[in-house]
Amino acid sequence: MDTPQRYAVTLPGTPGGHAPPEVVIVHATGERSADGAPVYADAAGTFRVEIRAGVALPLDAAPEAGRHTCLHATALP
Repeated sequence: MDTPQRYAVTLPGTPGGHAPPEVVIVHATGERSADGAPVYADAAGTFRVEIRAGVALPLDAAPEAGRHTCLHATALP
C-alpha cells in the first residue's frame, strides 16, 4: 500500500469557545518518527505529526494542537 503524500488534520476549536475546527494540510517530510511512522509537516514546518491509521499524533509541543494528543487525519489525493 502506498503511503499518502498529504493529509488534512482537523484541530478542534478551543473548548468552550464554540469556535469551528481548523483544518491544516500536512505533507510527507520523508522522515520517520522514533516508532517508524511517517512524519508530516505543514508548509511552515512548525506543525509536525506522525500519522497512524487516520490518527495524527503531534510530535512537538505545537501551539496549534493545544492540549490535544490525538487528531483526526484524512488522506488527500
